[in-house]
Amino acid sequence: MTNINELKSGKNKVTFKSFGVDLVGNLYLPEGFDANKKYKAIVGASPFPQVKGQVLGTYGPEMAERGFVFLGFDYLGMGDSPALPGEHKKSRYMFRLIENTWDAVSYLGTLPFVEEINGLGVCQGGSIIASAAVTDHRMKKIAMVSGMMAADAFQWLGREVTDPMIAAANASMQKQYETGKPDYHAPFGLDDEMSKEEFVSAAAFPPMAEETYSYYGKDGVKGPGKVKNASNIHIADQAMQSLISIGEAYADKIVQPTLVVYGTNASTAPCSTQFIEKLTNNPEVLAYDEFSHVDFYHKPEAVKVSTDAVAEFFNK
Repeated sequence: MTNINELKSGKNKVTFKSFGVDLVGNLYLPEGFDANKKYKAIVGASPFPQVKGQVLGTYGPEMAERGFVFLGFDYLGMGDSPALPGEHKKSRYMFRLIENTWDAVSYLGTLPFVEEINGLGVCQGGSIIASAAVTDHRMKKIAMVSGMMAADAFQWLGREVTDPMIAAANASMQKQYETGKPDYHAPFGLDDEMSKEEFVSAAAFPPMAEETYSYYGKDGVKGPGKVKNASNIHIADQAMQSLISIGEAYADKIVQPTLVVYGTNASTAPCSTQFIEKLTNNPEVLAYDEFSHVDFYHKPEAVKVSTDAVAEFFNK
């Protein structure tokens, strides 16, 4: 359990239980933090395949600066958090991400200075938060930025595309089960050593590849070598998990006040707009022509727009 007396303004390393092991997180606290006061808290959910020092390491300080308690953490098998015994690192599995999030909410609920808990997800984190919120009403409000909530149309591109992906993921899972060894690959075709020229020249959609590399590449702002544990390598059976878009299927069951922020010209915009169409809770929507998907990860002007909007929404 967290020793309340050791907490201070800024970033604090914390751990909490999930699946019987200690997940590692950073708890960002506002300036002048006083454990005897009450604060609104946010559980953060990160993009695939990120660790807590990437997007959450950007949003945590921003939300703390706006007066919130913010928890960013490494999911089971990612970053500083362990894998389960006999399993492998660099493995994000959709159903476990949801349960890890529920446990993160439980952890925040043990902190005496937390009076309300909300959820904030970016990219895949949007789907995680939306999915977790369906039956976790301890989260009073949720916000998704550049979220991948309605990912079916984005990922299920026809059997000629998805069948080989699923076949490869199935083979990888079988191989890992039989050998007990991890089977790693680069899910976006971007490994941790690739140059920008190599990655972009091989991409089907160069503009998206360029902004992806600007963030995730070895020379990117939050790529390998820039952030502890950051890597673009992942367990190769991930497609069996990522192709299941839980939040989209249950959008009409979400009752919490909801905010969706996205870039209208981002290739991932339909993952927000199609989700919004399925919501029945009168969501608030902020759409920006000038920002791309990845801009909301780190570009100061985009991050300011999204964090200001989230703060205002959660404070209503």
